[in-house]
Amino acid sequence: MTFPDRIERTLDLPHPPEKVWAALTTAEGLGTWFGNRAEIDLQVGGLVHLSWDSGDKATLTIEHLDPPKVFAYSWRLSGLPETDPRRTYVEFTLEPTAEGTLLTMVESGFAQLPPQAHTHAFTDNTGGWKNELGELVAYLNG
Repeated sequence: MTFPDRIERTLDLPHPPEKVWAALTTAEGLGTWFGNRAEIDLQVGGLVHLSWDSGDKATLTIEHLDPPKVFAYSWRLSGLPETDPRRTYVEFTLEPTAEGTLLTMVESGFAQLPPQAHTHAFTDNTGGWKNELGELVAYLNG
């Protein structure tokens, strides 16, 4: 039995790529829609530290950077211990359109997990992206 390995979402945004890029790659942007606070070392190998008022925290490692087209990072899988080395890879691709930007988000790497951990991580992240991308749209429209 094979498990889904990726979550993919595409948004057609009425905003220029530069505005969407800033929402994805600045402390102000990420710290508003994808957390309550963010610190970013914007370079390949750099870290992004996110924190929420709930006390939750996440650390992302920047894996690919091609401004203003591709922003990608790896991060810890939901439900696994902090020390577990397995990560998923999240990539945002921005394409200019006549009306703004076509944003594609792909998170991959779930197939490396055993069944119970896969179900937990894939379900959590699928719902999480629905919420977080909705917050991104609200931030951009705000």
